Amino acid sequence: MPYLSILMFAAVFAGAVLAWDMPLAVGVLYLAASCACFALYAIDKAAARAGGYRTPERTLLLLGLGCGWPGAVLAQQWLRHKSSKGSFQLAFWVTVACNLAAFVYLSSPLSFLRTP
Repeated sequence: MPYLSILMFAAVFAGAVLAWDMPLAVGVLYLAASCACFALYAIDKAAARAGGYRTPERTLLLLGLGCGWPGAVLAQQWLRHKSSKGSFQLAFWVTVACNLAAFVYLSSPLSFLRTP
């Protein structure tokens, strides 16, 4: 499921680029936010092991909501961080759904951002 979500998003993104002229810069935004999110998960995982200052879960969720969720998915799988905490996973997938809904709306011809 986790990797499938990234593949499905890539397909939706490609469709938005082809059908609705979505700027490729949006893909760069997702890539940059995903890298930042992955790095933050790695830092938090290291802090958890060392007993240091932890990144608040709200911060991880907000960065995921702000286009970084693909990086968060990879971090959860590769680093095994926050992948088994049920309450976090529920909140995480809700933020992913919200991000995807916003992406589809904002990239569609129905969006207020699109010029008629």
